[in-house]
Amino acid sequence: MSNFHENGIIILDFGSQYTQLIARRIREQHVYSEIMSSDVSLDVIQERSPKAIILSGGPSSVYEDSSPEYDSKLFAMDIPILGICYGLQLMAHHYNGQVESSSHGEYGFALINIMNSKHLFQSVSSNTQVWMSHMDRVTQMPPGWEIMAESSNGVVAAMGHMESKRFATQFHPEVNHTVEGETILNNFLFKIAGCSPDWTAGNFINEHVEKICEITAGKRVLVGVSGGVDSSVVAALLNKAIGEQSIAVLIDHGLMRKNEAGQCISALRDGLGVNINLHDSSDLFMKKLKGVENPEEKRKIIGEQFIRTFEHIAKDYGDIEFLAQGTLYPDIIESGAPRKGGKAAVIKSHHNVGGLPERMDFTLIEPLKDLFKDEVREVGRELGLPESLVHRHPFPGPGLAVRIIGEVTGEKLEILREADHIYLNILHEEGLYDEIWQAFSILIPVKTVGVMGDKRTYENLLGIRAVTSHDGMTADWFRIPTDVLSKISNKIVNSVKGINRVVYDITSKPPGTIEWE
Repeated sequence: MSNFHENGIIILDFGSQYTQLIARRIREQHVYSEIMSSDVSLDVIQERSPKAIILSGGPSSVYEDSSPEYDSKLFAMDIPILGICYGLQLMAHHYNGQVESSSHGEYGFALINIMNSKHLFQSVSSNTQVWMSHMDRVTQMPPGWEIMAESSNGVVAAMGHMESKRFATQFHPEVNHTVEGETILNNFLFKIAGCSPDWTAGNFINEHVEKICEITAGKRVLVGVSGGVDSSVVAALLNKAIGEQSIAVLIDHGLMRKNEAGQCISALRDGLGVNINLHDSSDLFMKKLKGVENPEEKRKIIGEQFIRTFEHIAKDYGDIEFLAQGTLYPDIIESGAPRKGGKAAVIKSHHNVGGLPERMDFTLIEPLKDLFKDEVREVGRELGLPESLVHRHPFPGPGLAVRIIGEVTGEKLEILREADHIYLNILHEEGLYDEIWQAFSILIPVKTVGVMGDKRTYENLLGIRAVTSHDGMTADWFRIPTDVLSKISNKIVNSVKGINRVVYDITSKPPGTIEWE
């Protein structure tokens, strides 16, 4: 069985806001990367046989008792190590240098002067712009180490021990604001660590087909399909791996977009030959949601009911041990998965992660849980999914329930479905849909006064949102041309009974999330 860990990079997470970005930048170069907790044991690292290790940044100080734990024996490994920000300070501290707090930190853009143009800085300008975010600084170099770059403030910006292939930067090469960051990371990956660019969608599929066959061992698997690209890719992957052993099920919870269930079934069954079945459980979900207004409660109710419905459906197919679903890496992070020696803050519970009940009759299979959305789309294309499904905007598992603020009712769902259908159709007509990461409508529990046909109206307020993003972890609002906004608003207000006002959300993430609930 293939093992991409043997040619990959392990990133030890010391709590940086940019840790996931390091992983993304490495994968963009077709090198496998895996994030692990800073306190992971050397044995676990050695099992992966990585080409190199990267130590992330973080908010701690290396000289404090509360600093993150780590296995110091990793520095005895005969592989290259790159420290970034806190990682530089950790290496300086470990190798008997001096790190001290400063009253004048470096934050944001900075210019650095390259003093050693080899190794990390091959083909990098002698003066280059980088992104800094630190308060502590190295005041005494470890024995045998060399200053490779300094900031304009005279602070050590990079250092290295050439013989042991230990390198470190005080700045963040993974951030786009570091102008030549890609070159610096590529130097480490390919010239220092000797990685090979073989982390591709095709190789990912081949590896996971083998893994799925090994895990399932001839047993049948229920595959949860929601209509979005993530679960559709999982269904196609399971179909490729074990064929008729996988039983894809789309549970229509009554919270999907207009015509969505039929379109998904057609694309998977008719297009790829996936063994997929549609189960209408909308009445049951609506009954469970009656009177519920809190968004976290809605997500948890839907998450649990999905599992209970799958358990019920599974009985129709005999003894089924496994449930496969389309969990992605951002889902795990936002749901507060364990990391950095504790738990990430819970931003919102995703129905397939934080919304799952503690007791389940299934063993979960989540082949996409280490991938970002763009990587999932590449896998989907490689599997042969139609572009209309691969590039469909993300859609939350709880569906329109988290796009109706407050209680979900049948009347509100119909209003929102029609309005959202108009909105997305106009984006397609105007050639804007594919430029946008995610676009959707939100029914807001506020009524406003309007006038139609010389008569007073008092109807619902509709919010519309469109964002650009690379992975869903951060996002910016999309600048829809004003004439298109006018077209959207006019058509919705004139076509959808129950809406008399449309507003456009221009909040980025952070501080907002992409979805409203």
